[in-house]
This record gives sequence, structure tokens and C-alpha cells, in this order.
Amino acid sequence: MINFDLNRMLYTLTPDEHDYETVKNRLAAHPEVRFVSFTGVDMGGHNTDEKIPVSAFIGDMDKMMAEGVQTDGSSVALPTIADLSNARVDIMPDPDVNWYVEYNFNNMDYETGLPTGTLRIPSFLRHNGDTMVGSRTYLKECVDRFKAGFEEVLKANPYVFKHIGGIDSLDEIDELLLTNATELEFWVKTPDDRADRNQLSIAQELKEQYWKRVTGPVGTAMEQTLEILEHYGFGVEMGHKEVGGVKAKMGNSGTFDHIMEQLEIDWKYSNPMQAADNESQVKNIVRDVFRMNSLEVTFRAKPMHGVAGSGEHTHFGLAARLKSGKVINLFEAANRDEDFMSPVGYGALMGILRNYEILNPIVSSTHDAFQRLKPGYEAPICIVTSLGVDNKTPSRNRTILIGLVRDLKNPMSTRFELRSPNPHTNTYLVIGATYLTMLDGIRAALEAGKTPKQLEASISKPYGKKDFYLEKNREYRSERNVYTDYTREEREKLFGTPPANVWQCFSAWGGLDDPIGNIGIITGGDETIAMILRSYREQMILKWSMEYHDRYIENTMDFLRRCTRLHEDDTNEYDANNWKEIVALKDLIGHEINGRASLLMQARIAIDNHDYEELSRLEIIIEEKIEELRDVYNKYKRNIL
Repeated sequence: MINFDLNRMLYTLTPDEHDYETVKNRLAAHPEVRFVSFTGVDMGGHNTDEKIPVSAFIGDMDKMMAEGVQTDGSSVALPTIADLSNARVDIMPDPDVNWYVEYNFNNMDYETGLPTGTLRIPSFLRHNGDTMVGSRTYLKECVDRFKAGFEEVLKANPYVFKHIGGIDSLDEIDELLLTNATELEFWVKTPDDRADRNQLSIAQELKEQYWKRVTGPVGTAMEQTLEILEHYGFGVEMGHKEVGGVKAKMGNSGTFDHIMEQLEIDWKYSNPMQAADNESQVKNIVRDVFRMNSLEVTFRAKPMHGVAGSGEHTHFGLAARLKSGKVINLFEAANRDEDFMSPVGYGALMGILRNYEILNPIVSSTHDAFQRLKPGYEAPICIVTSLGVDNKTPSRNRTILIGLVRDLKNPMSTRFELRSPNPHTNTYLVIGATYLTMLDGIRAALEAGKTPKQLEASISKPYGKKDFYLEKNREYRSERNVYTDYTREEREKLFGTPPANVWQCFSAWGGLDDPIGNIGIITGGDETIAMILRSYREQMILKWSMEYHDRYIENTMDFLRRCTRLHEDDTNEYDANNWKEIVALKDLIGHEINGRASLLMQARIAIDNHDYEELSRLEIIIEEKIEELRDVYNKYKRNIL
């Protein structure tokens, strides 16, 4: 419940307000802001947070801005970079992005009657006083490399300007504008409620929740969240129900309980670093506001089996501000009635598609991520794009990996929507790496001197046809439903076999004993950037194995224990046979028998031995057996009177 005046609160300090006098005056005018926190982002995607009293920050602001706040390697996830014997890490503030005030709604400042605020300053991480590391550093380096490389390619291939509307030469460009935005999906529920998977599945199939009216405490929390986000200046476009969820029930006390709903919030684009920072702040606000309304929020990619997971579609654009002040979309074709895109747009899209196996470990790096990427749940499973059935019919194909977004009335809207990220994807890394894969494709397309029509033919090529850039034995475009119009065998032949888990995904980079792997395209050949990605790989493999050991195995055992005998005797042969099959599966998955280790015990042993190849193999088998058990138990349960 909001019982304070939102209009009296401080929300944002923009880059032009970061000088000492302005910061001091703004904080003095808002005594409810009592702390400052330097917020770095490590390779696990974790934000650092410390509480510096405002008086201490103002008294030493110049020094803190120049030298940062010192921590150590044990407090941040920087494996292979910072360890106990080489642990100095500085949190260095970024003066070039918005600083946000985050409020604790459970701690009221009684002098002002407002929640206590903390000024969060997005920051870089510096190791040993000289090497910039961490997620924000990776994004900054990638953006710089993209801009420099792209300008070189334009300079060397001026023919391309006759295929881009509104510009004739590189000399007209004053500034390149990279633009990004994310769409945040999440699940919300009342604490301790357990989902009814069958009801959720039915509601999803019948579209009972999708874009329907939001009511009760969920509606209140959504409205409050959108109102607060507007005060921050995020440019909120909408909030709505997503496909997952069931209707809330009114309890005996007159309040709603058994809430289980999926929601989405969208806001406007920004530059790459600001877009990633904005997403982090939006998540914090969503958690805090919904918690204030006694609701739990989860950003897990697949919080429940058998129902829709949560995605975080990420948008990519590329424009140029000319010296005249005009802004043009570099993905737009000069003749947009005849061509889908310019050669720059085609090259960028082809770069993502060809290099997606290398990009994928950044997009999908958790067990939940792979639980979400299953056929039938509007999550992409194949490396394929859609352009539209013709130039005048923009695509709305929701089954593909990455789509071309166009508005025939607005040339500035042309961009790409990558549909595979989820709320736990490291947005700093995925934006940076994606732009470098774009650069690879743009360079290839322009150096080959290709026209839009030639590039459309390339991206639309049939399986088995040789191409100047794309792989011969692949297809990359489909305007059909990827889930229903192809068999699994056809999908894997045409679009490639998707990895089944985190270990298989990271195999595209090489094993952990390979110091570099095959990641040159997303490092730009820079050893410091490669070091950051190696640290990320180590962290995510550790997270995958430890989560499997400490969470997934325990959750699976809980599920096995819930599969209990429901019939009283074995006179019904159908029930008896079903139960016999259930017991056999439960024993195979999780029950130790003399002389035979269960599958879960084998997985534990593989983790303890750091045998990730074996863990990967076992994870696939365990998943198959659990789904088999679910099906048999549901069949058994339906027949019990």
C-alpha cells in the first residue's frame, strides 16, 4: 500500500547532474535518501551493494569517484581473475549513465514520511588497480569495438550508401546510435502456494490469461509498479498479463489467495549500457513493489514444468545521427517498398544467425533456461529467422529465434527481436556479444559487395546450396510454424541440433581446459575480453553443477516422494500395473539399491568428480525418465476413485 507522496521523492540523477555541487544539493533537498551504493556487476550477473551514509559520500565524493570503493575477490564472482591470493577488486562509478534512487518501502523515514532511499551508482569492476573486468566492462568494450569496426567497413565499402535511404557518404555521420530494449516477463504468486500444473496448462491452452484484465492485489501491484517506473523516466509502454497463470480465488477472509499469474512489462529503448542498467533497476522495483503487496516474484526462466516459461525478448537497432541533426535507421533500405532491409541490416542478421552457437552460452546458461526452450511454449528452439511473407507484410512469426520487426509507416522502427533470452540472461554480455556477431556479418556482406536482393537470396537459400557466408547445409529463414510444420528430424537437419543443457551449450567455446576456445568473434581478438568470457564460463559451469547438486536433485526427490500409492488393493489390474511402473521409475531415478546407484546418485558423483561430460549425459536421461514418470503417475491418478 502506497501511503506516501510519490511526487516528493527523488528518482534519477542524469549524467549532466553528477558534478559535486549538483549531487550535494539534490541529496540535501531529499533527506529521505540516506545511503549511496556503488553497483558493479560480476560474471554471475550479481549486483554489488553496500550502504555508504550520504554524509560520508558527500564528504569524500571526489576521492570515491576517482578511486571507487575497494572490495575483494571473495565478495564478487570473478573466477580465474580474482581469487584469495590475488583478490583486490575496486568498484568504479560510471559517470556516463543515469544514477537511480532505490527505496526501501519497509523502512520509513519519519522526518519526511517517505521510504528510506539509496542512491545506486552503476559501476565497473577493476582488478588489481589496473584491469577493468566484469559484465559492464565487457559491454563497453564490445560497443567501442563495434563502432570502430563498423566505421572501417563503411569507409572501405562506400557502395552501400546507395542502398541506405537518407545518406550518401560516411562523412555525413556525426554519431552512431546503438539502441536496445528488453521485455521483462515474470511470474507472481502468493507465498507458499503450490501450482496446479494441470490447471495452469489448461488455462494456457485456452488463452484464459493472455492480455486479460489484471485484478486484486496483482492488479494493484502492477499499477503501482507502472506508476513508480514512470517517475524514473523509463518510458513505460505497457504492462499486461502473459500466457501463463490461473484465476485467483477469493479466500474466506475476503482477500485473494492462490494467486499464480504471469506478467510482462515493456519500456522504451536506450543505448546499450543504459538499457542494461535500466533492466536491472526495473527488476529491483518490481520485486520491491510486489513484495509490498505480499506477493512473491520469480524471474526464473522456467519456474514450473509443463507451462510457459518467462522470456526477455531483447531488441537491437542501429542508427546514425547525421551532422545535419537528422537521424536515419541504418537497417532500413533505400527502397523499402522493394527490399526488407539495407545490406547493413541483412549482414547484421546473418552474423547473428551464423554465429549463434557461439552466442548461445551467453543467452542460455542455466538449467532453467533449457527447461524453457521446449517446443510448444513460444520459446525458440531453432536458429532460424522470419522476414515476412513479402515486403509489405511484416512478420509476426513467434516460433523463430530472431525476427525482423518493421512498421511500414515508421522507418525508424526497423530492428531485430532476439526471442531466446530469459530474465536471468546477463543482458550486458548478450548485448555486447550480439553486436560483435552483427559486425562479423556486416563485414562479410559489404566486403562481398552484396545488394539487398542478393542478401535476401542468401538468407533464404535452401539446404545444400553454397553461400558466400552462411553454411551450405543449413537453412536460415522460415515463414512457417517451426514447431508444427517440421518434424524434429527436419528441424535438426535444416536448422541444426540445439544443445540440451549448459555443458553442451558451452562446448561451442571449447572445454574448460581450452584457454581461448572458439570465441574470437565475440572477443574481437582482445585478450582482456577473452579473459572476461573465460571467467564467465567458469562461473556458469560452476552454477549449473552446484544448482543441480543442491537444488535440482532435492526438488526431484521431493517430486518422487509426492508420487504416492493411491489405491488400496491390487484387485484392479490397471491400477496395479501402473503403480508397478511408477515404482520402477522412482527406484531408477532416486532410490539406492544394493549394487546399483540411482541416476541422481550417479549425478552427485559426477559433480563431486567434476566430470561435467558425465553429468551432461545423466541430466538428459534423468529429464526423460522424470517426464515418463509424470505421464504414468497422471494416468494412474486419473483412474483412482
